[in-house]
Amino acid sequence: MPIVDPELRELLLSLDDPVHHQFPAGFDSRQAEAAFHRLAERLTKDFGACDFGDHMEDASQHGSLRIPASVTASGHRLVITVSNFGNLAVLSLDDPNEWSDEEAAEMLHPDDDRRIRAALGDLGYRLVPEEPLWESYDGNAPGAFPYWWDRFFGYL
Repeated sequence: MPIVDPELRELLLSLDDPVHHQFPAGFDSRQAEAAFHRLAERLTKDFGACDFGDHMEDASQHGSLRIPASVTASGHRLVITVSNFGNLAVLSLDDPNEWSDEEAAEMLHPDDDRRIRAALGDLGYRLVPEEPLWESYDGNAPGAFPYWWDRFFGYL
């Protein structure tokens, strides 16, 4: 099933290079790493704790940041997954693909939502919904990926 949100679909297709699967042409890994570390520092400052992993090999994601449930108002671990493409970021509660976007929105405390959105926005990341990314991939590289998540946030 294709992604139905026309703006999200247009954004993903615009970033969907049929040749470059791990990162786009001209990708500056040092710049991406520096931005990712600034985001980790900001979230650590805002929440008091944040751990991360950013040495992804054979992946279209740059890394993920995890904020422990013990320091969130939501009472859930917050996971921000960052793509190598278009400064895309996804916010998940507990783990990716754990909750629908509607369920996650109901459980996400407004203070956590505000802090995450502010940090991402201030540092130039684009927050995209997670659930549409679990739709079957039908982009510019037919047969290359099972789902849109794999295209921009998965291991290849």
